[in-house]
Amino acid sequence: MKRLIVGISMLSVTSMPTAAQADIKIGVILSTTGSAASIGIPEKNAITLFGPSVIAGEKVQYIIYDDGSDTTTAVQSVKRLISEQHIDLLLGPSITPSALAVIDTIAEAKTPMLSVASASAIITPVDAKRRWSFKVTANDEVYNGAMVNHMAKSGVKTVSVIAADDAYGQGNTQVYKKLSEAKGIKTLVVEKYQRTDTSVTAQVLHAMQGNPDAVYIVSSGTPAAMPHRALIERGYKGKIYQTGGVANADFLRVGGKSVDGGYLPASPVLVAEQMPDGYPTKAEAFKFIKAYEAKFGPRSTFAAHIYDAIKVIENAVPKALKSAKPGTEKFREALRTAIEETKGLTGAMAVYTISPTEHSGVNQLGMALIKIENGKWKLEDHADFK
Repeated sequence: MKRLIVGISMLSVTSMPTAAQADIKIGVILSTTGSAASIGIPEKNAITLFGPSVIAGEKVQYIIYDDGSDTTTAVQSVKRLISEQHIDLLLGPSITPSALAVIDTIAEAKTPMLSVASASAIITPVDAKRRWSFKVTANDEVYNGAMVNHMAKSGVKTVSVIAADDAYGQGNTQVYKKLSEAKGIKTLVVEKYQRTDTSVTAQVLHAMQGNPDAVYIVSSGTPAAMPHRALIERGYKGKIYQTGGVANADFLRVGGKSVDGGYLPASPVLVAEQMPDGYPTKAEAFKFIKAYEAKFGPRSTFAAHIYDAIKVIENAVPKALKSAKPGTEKFREALRTAIEETKGLTGAMAVYTISPTEHSGVNQLGMALIKIENGKWKLEDHADFK
């Protein structure tokens, strides 16, 4: 378990504040190593670049743990952040299995979580536990809705699914099947694999039986490239869809020429230059892109998740400070309420309107359908915005 206490704007270990200082403490759980490292590393980069050291006159401290892409480590880390560091808010985890695993812990501690993982199950239903859980990513219905609409428009009638055998794969597959059935699209087979597998030959061969019009790979990060490459190597000629969990340069690097022609639903930030003038998130997306790419290279939707999460936090903290001081249960409750009152907040990825019954606040304006061409992202479709 790796820990780093961050004093923005530089990455450094700092001494702990005294009780009189009462800094705002943000615990951060990211997957900077392990199978989801291609997701967690740009997220960590974004914290060092965009995390403010002061919000509304109060100093902010970031305590970062790497969960190694492991759910058990994520839970242990959150417990330490709560019991030892007395955090006011949890930012992260990076991936769905870890985010789902820590829900009970943050609810028991009455500490708000602003996750950057994507599964709808992290925040729905908004019950006694999930009233403490928020996220800045679109729900499964938004991601899969954009993809299924593209399938229908493209004449896809049959699909095989190859899914990671975890909560992310299961959740997205269930939502996809519901939406695709409503469009008259038949699912031939659902094959599963472990992110740590070194081969998916059997799954790919089964998925190709029946010559489906498309194959949907339900995974994230660089492990999603393996079944995509295997399909191409075995001569599959149909359409291949990925989830928004592959929307970064590392996936393109690992997938190489094999992933050319693939499709995915992802935030418009990935293709900001191609979005029409006046699109609600375009101006904010360019602010993020200019700063991030100048320091870290190609943009990542995962880094943009952090950028937007910080905007939500900056919007909520001043409201919470009117009720209580950091380091108290009253402040955590006030912060939770303030996040829940977010309305019309424009980020790089979406325009956020969060409510007591909707803890994501991302609609189809935060989603685009993208094609991979010559190792680059190409806009295929976007939501109407006028």
